Amino acid sequence: MSDFSYALDADGVGVITWDTVGKSMNVMNQQGFMDLDALVDAALADDACKGIIITSGKPGSFAGGMDLNIIAKMKEMAGGSPEQGLMDGLMLTHGILRKIERAGMDPKTNKGGKPIACVLPGTALGIGFEIPLACHRIFAADNPKAKIGLPEIMVGIFPGMGGTTRLTRKLGAMAASPFLLQGKLSDPKKAKSAGLIDEVSEDPMADAKAWVLSEPKIVKPWDEKGYKMPGGAPYHPAGFMTFVGANAMVNGNTQGVYPAAKAMLSAVYEGALVPFDTAIKIEARWFTHVLMNPSSSAMIRSLFINKEALEKGANRPAVADQTVKKVGVLGAGMMGAGIALVSAKAGIEVVLIDRDQEAADKGRAYIEAFADKGIARKKSTPEQKEKMLGLVNATADLDALKGCDLIVEAVFEDVGVKADMTKKVEAIVGEDCVFATNTSTLPITELAKASVRSDKFIGIHFFSPVEKMMLVEIIKGKETGDVAVAKALDFVRQIKKTPIVVNDARFFYANRCIIPYINEGIRMVTEGVAPALIENAAKMLGMPLGPLQLTDETSIDLGVKIAKATKAAMGDDYDDACDEILFWMFDEGRLGRKANAGFYAYDEKGKRQGLWTGLADKYAVSPDQPSLHDVQNRLIFAQVLEAVRALEEGVLEDIREGDVGAILGWGFAPWSGGPFSWLDIVGSEWAAETCDALSEAHGDRFATPALLRDMAAKGQSFYGRFGAKSEAA
Repeated sequence: MSDFSYALDADGVGVITWDTVGKSMNVMNQQGFMDLDALVDAALADDACKGIIITSGKPGSFAGGMDLNIIAKMKEMAGGSPEQGLMDGLMLTHGILRKIERAGMDPKTNKGGKPIACVLPGTALGIGFEIPLACHRIFAADNPKAKIGLPEIMVGIFPGMGGTTRLTRKLGAMAASPFLLQGKLSDPKKAKSAGLIDEVSEDPMADAKAWVLSEPKIVKPWDEKGYKMPGGAPYHPAGFMTFVGANAMVNGNTQGVYPAAKAMLSAVYEGALVPFDTAIKIEARWFTHVLMNPSSSAMIRSLFINKEALEKGANRPAVADQTVKKVGVLGAGMMGAGIALVSAKAGIEVVLIDRDQEAADKGRAYIEAFADKGIARKKSTPEQKEKMLGLVNATADLDALKGCDLIVEAVFEDVGVKADMTKKVEAIVGEDCVFATNTSTLPITELAKASVRSDKFIGIHFFSPVEKMMLVEIIKGKETGDVAVAKALDFVRQIKKTPIVVNDARFFYANRCIIPYINEGIRMVTEGVAPALIENAAKMLGMPLGPLQLTDETSIDLGVKIAKATKAAMGDDYDDACDEILFWMFDEGRLGRKANAGFYAYDEKGKRQGLWTGLADKYAVSPDQPSLHDVQNRLIFAQVLEAVRALEEGVLEDIREGDVGAILGWGFAPWSGGPFSWLDIVGSEWAAETCDALSEAHGDRFATPALLRDMAAKGQSFYGRFGAKSEAA
């Protein structure tokens, strides 16, 4: 059954309806292009057809874009010469869209042709907006929930089906840049204001039909003689400044590690110097270049395919639905209030508990302030605020927890305090209630000893601030049962976050990897490596924050607390190389950003002013500095080796969770697709050789894990050896 259908109405308007079989939103695939092409041919050849409307059979949306599963496999499907195969396939698609755009017009005179309108009932993303851009007029329903735009850059590619070239020619390079380089999405009214679409209508089908029958002019501006790009072409004085600035902005934002942004800018620049049909070929060439880069397929795999699979419960135990109806949140501080907020926002009844009513009310006030910000930004309404607050019962009365089917404990990070709350609450709630403890470091199996139902006891590690951070780390203790895991996963799905499930071990997965990154940066300061080199090396790897800035953001006193707790737990095995500098800064009152003093200097408003010059008085910068690559290798291997060890030891059970968790949890170089994808890009053989060199120069913390050594000897990749689950999904 085809995803596209055609009908000619009594007035001679042909309607092509897109309705992807078995999907709630339209997604394009290769057969879909062929079917669309055939229907466009039929309509253009039909003398009874005066014009065409392309629309969607899905209520509230036009299309969600290309099926990224297909994009991820395009290179493999392209045969023995993948570059040529990709280019040929892209040009075939461009030919279909160009046929829509030209609509039968005479190539020399631009006479004739049939008007083609596109009607968007709602959301139109990626190819779902590139098709409308090829049409002669775009009508959108007045649907404030709809999102219109080209978000491809967010998953490591760029609009390569004509969107880059058409939008630049339609708006000009400067005006198009937020939509291309940032993937900015707009509701219909804002899209019209920005020039993305032409009309917003209460009845877009009727208005589109009237327009089609009005014998409108349909030649696109770029097909007219004398066309000039809005804002100026590259060698126009105004255009020159735009392209110079854009080049600097892209490099500043990406540090040169995201190939798609640079390739897109090249396609825009080169395409602006030539006629439209040549520009389309240039766009296709650069898009092929991006698809051939392992970064793009790694980003698509991790940030779309694997992320979506995890959110849909790829690793959920096969037990009955565990949708949460009433959640009790213990602790109304910033973390607890954030958990209560996202729960109420998802429509879950919440009991927010703290030691007294005043403390509980502060947590509720946090939720109210969040709602007020949403109203001020026109992202929410007073009615939505009242509905959300109506679901939150802030109280000091533990009896209010009766009827809860999930408890999320977010009290002080102390085994004794948590054990006391566990016992008190389990005496009140029913036997079927799952008890989840929110902790970033304390072993779940140890905390579960306070529980009389250890099979219903589980760890849920939220990242702060809860309302912004998308990852939730679910930790299984030794006796945690399937129902508890399913309950935690279903809860995370309800609050629209991405879960990973790991087994219990010190620091679990995320903190296990991020702490060595921070420590390696601090250790290099004590060795005399220039702090600026450390920070910039990290950013040039694609890390959002250097290790020193990250320490300031998370606070130095937290680092001291973790160091003391880890030393107490590990005894003689503890590595204290970073303690001296951390404890010294703690004693100096330089606690990080919250104190306006840390590794960085800050002004009175808390704005960073640069690295603190006083650091060099204590730890002098050596005249002999290591190379950029040496510093980068130390910083990235500090993280990826812990990821490998976590997999080796069974803390991680699925490499998809390792990659997705790393990107969403601490921002591990998103361009790489995550630590396991990065290792696959560089190759296990090179990784093992580099580990050997690092361990010889810097110590056993860089020793090659046995798993990586074995894979190097066999020439294996992580997704080749462990990717069966990913392929199945």
